[in-house]
Amino acid sequence: MLHIGILSDTHGFVHPSVLNFFADVDEIWHAGDQGSIAIAHQLAELKPLRAVYGNIDGQDIRIGYPEVQIFQVEKIKVLMTHIGGYPGRYDFKARLLIEQERPKLFICGHSHILKVMYDKKYDLLHINPGSAGKYGIHKSITAIRLIIDGDNMRDLEVLDIPR
Repeated sequence: MLHIGILSDTHGFVHPSVLNFFADVDEIWHAGDQGSIAIAHQLAELKPLRAVYGNIDGQDIRIGYPEVQIFQVEKIKVLMTHIGGYPGRYDFKARLLIEQERPKLFICGHSHILKVMYDKKYDLLHINPGSAGKYGIHKSITAIRLIIDGDNMRDLEVLDIPR
């Protein structure tokens, strides 16, 4: 059983409330647009970090983190990328990866809009954690926690604080 913290679009800033929200997780997953390598270091000092780069991330982040991560946690196959869309409106590359890899959990960022949706067509849980940074059009700082236990994803919690 693993407790996971999921965030995206920090754009160079992680609010202290997000760090507090992730205090008891086992791993942190960042779905791109970290904004600076310092953010990766800050998060990795807190907990083990899995991350992908986003469209605003520079070479320092792109060297250390891939565009796409595909991995297994317990019995759940995870696909994480920055630009992904959402069920019924996936980005072309994301849809191809979903069809090829058949994950049970698809995580993306980019939109700054928190969305958690079950995709019946591909039998997966789609998560976009919104934006944990202070830059962008969003009005809230958001992040997600959930538990992965075997082939079960449960106890999903949302942090939503005014920006």
